[in-house]
Amino acid sequence: MLPLSLLKTAQSHPMLVELKNGETYNGHLVSCDTWMNINLREVICTSKDGDRFWRMPECYIRGSTIKYLRIPDEVIDMVKEDVQQKTRNRQEMNKQNRGGQNQRGRNQQNRNNAFSGRRDGQGNRQQAQNNRPLAPGNKNPQKKVPK
Repeated sequence: MLPLSLLKTAQSHPMLVELKNGETYNGHLVSCDTWMNINLREVICTSKDGDRFWRMPECYIRGSTIKYLRIPDEVIDMVKEDVQQKTRNRQEMNKQNRGGQNQRGRNQQNRNNAFSGRRDGQGNRQQAQNNRPLAPGNKNPQKKVPK
């Protein structure tokens, strides 16, 4: 489970953030970015000693100052279910792309044609070269000119 996917799922849920300096922030997650910078709303800040409290309508916390995050168990369960669903979807897509149990994507005849120099399934490479139009001014040695 990736931390950023967990944070994205936790948006609009309550969380506790403890900073490296000991302060804690309780609030609802509004947004986060790839550096774990987060925005909280309806925040209650607690001092390092736990003797002072501040109420703030919103707060921005730089990701590099975060010591840890406490997120509700329901959010963690949602992320686990999401990861399991994505895994199932990938497995189903892989089964469809493989073409079944005894096949390997394309049928064997098309696979052989791809490796034997076939161009479009109509003839081999030599035949395709003979059927190419000639540049203007060149005479086709195979073409018979009536006398």
